[in-house]
Amino acid sequence: MSGEERREQILNRLQAGRSPISGTELAREFEVSRQVIVQDIALLRAFHKNILATNKGYLYFCEEEEGRKFKRTMKVKHKDGDILDEFYTIVDWGGKVLDVVVEHEIYGQITVDLLIGSRQDAVHFVDKCQNSTNKVLNVLTDGIHYHTVEAASNEILEHIEQKLLEKGYLIKA
Repeated sequence: MSGEERREQILNRLQAGRSPISGTELAREFEVSRQVIVQDIALLRAFHKNILATNKGYLYFCEEEEGRKFKRTMKVKHKDGDILDEFYTIVDWGGKVLDVVVEHEIYGQITVDLLIGSRQDAVHFVDKCQNSTNKVLNVLTDGIHYHTVEAASNEILEHIEQKLLEKGYLIKA
């Protein structure tokens, strides 16, 4: 199979799926190295901007579906031990954490897709953090970071902001 054929099949596989697919899983499926998959994804992303690289794998999202959601960027600060509570607060009230953003004084804005839409996603992320020797991004900015939060209405986003404010996590601009 040529590289072009493989990339086409990878794109089809991502478009057909509803959950992230890891690079390792794609490498096994297409019998190539994970590095080849990383390169294939980079080429696909150059043409298909709607391929996200998340901490759980690659995900294709449909722009038409995304257009029906409301989004808001929320500036927050908390200790590492509060990450799970922050995520629970957002998802329990109907939100989805799309990303985390930090403003680094040297590198500028650093954004990482998270896609935390459930308690299970939140636990998975926190477990991954605890089992890693790496640190979360907010250590670069004394705990201050931003999340793009998505919900079905602006009222839900208002409610999430109020709950985060009550817990002391939200920084009002």
